[in-house]
Amino acid sequence: MGNSLVKTQLSEVKGFLSGTIISLETYLNETTISQLEQHAKSDSSTNRLILSNLRKILVFCEEGLDACSVIMQSEPFQKASAEKVLYQIFHRVIEEFFSPKNDAWFEDSRSAYTGNNSIKFYKSVPDNLQQLVKGLEGEFQRIREELEYYETDYRTKMIQSN
Repeated sequence: MGNSLVKTQLSEVKGFLSGTIISLETYLNETTISQLEQHAKSDSSTNRLILSNLRKILVFCEEGLDACSVIMQSEPFQKASAEKVLYQIFHRVIEEFFSPKNDAWFEDSRSAYTGNNSIKFYKSVPDNLQQLVKGLEGEFQRIREELEYYETDYRTKMIQSN
């Protein structure tokens, strides 16, 4: 891939991360476990698990944004470093959103065919939490499609270099 294409993707991902950070920080700074527990069907342990996962995604987004900023400022542009960062963002941010390690929620891949949101919660969660995740999902899906190339390309390069 050419430098300009990688640089454009890095810039696009940087914008995505910035927006995601704002959304997550706003929600996490304004929401408490007590507020979530007021939801009639809401389960305390589920809420804690979900908030924990959102905090983890927020940290991964912040780290990714920092890495994007450093590479965007470097002269000359470091294509290999940019590709590695995009690969890491794909795995740490995007994959964690769609398939969290702590099973806070799951992706229903069949939903993509119906036009519905694909993130499903195992238990009932407050509406504002559902709205947050639904609001984030479209951009996460778009960036996932943009970065899927790095999933195979970066692994192929690593295998070939051994």
